[in-house]
Amino acid sequence: MLTRSIAPSLNVNRAAPGAFGPVEPFFGLTGHAGLIATEFTYRKDEEIYGEDEPAEYVYQVVRGAMRTYKLLSDGRRQIGAFHLPGDVFGLESGTKHRLAAEAIIDSTVRLVKRRRLEHAAGTDVRVAHKLWTITADDLKRAEEHILLLGRKSAMERVANFLLEMDRRLTVAGTMALPMCRRDIGDYLGLTLETVSRALSQLNDEGVLGFSGARQIVLRNHQRLRNMDI
Repeated sequence: MLTRSIAPSLNVNRAAPGAFGPVEPFFGLTGHAGLIATEFTYRKDEEIYGEDEPAEYVYQVVRGAMRTYKLLSDGRRQIGAFHLPGDVFGLESGTKHRLAAEAIIDSTVRLVKRRRLEHAAGTDVRVAHKLWTITADDLKRAEEHILLLGRKSAMERVANFLLEMDRRLTVAGTMALPMCRRDIGDYLGLTLETVSRALSQLNDEGVLGFSGARQIVLRNHQRLRNMDI
């Protein structure tokens, strides 16, 4: 679902600023093919696309954060991934989106037509290789998420999440989480209360500290790594 465009048509060779400096447009994908991308802005909790909607575009986060999720038959929500500045999402093997996507906070995304990207991949081996790399990385992350949900305890899941976000979000020693604890629980397959208890326990044990409602400082990385086995 497309909403307000903030840049009607731009050559994606021009990088836009993200949370950690300029975000390279689609990891250089479109620079080789001379494709045109468009930037859109989405408000907090606004839908980018719905489950089973046609997969007509491929997206990249420029600013903000996205979640992709599926609503289960009993009404529960399972978040499949969090997408942060620079991440590409919405690349499907079929013609429809398997998950829905929403903005976690006010966000900007860059998008290109899927069919144009596929055409470029058919004529430019560099674009094809980049698409293969993105797909392989998505598959690896999905496999790791399945293992986390199926084989790890609640504390191990929270430790794994904190280490992942530390790699992707920490700036100057502080991790500013865009997602709330309910989002974290829906990603880890845990209740809000379980996530809160785990974070409080880690805080009491000196493994982490809170410098704000969603700002975390990890004080003992090795302890977390020992939990995430």
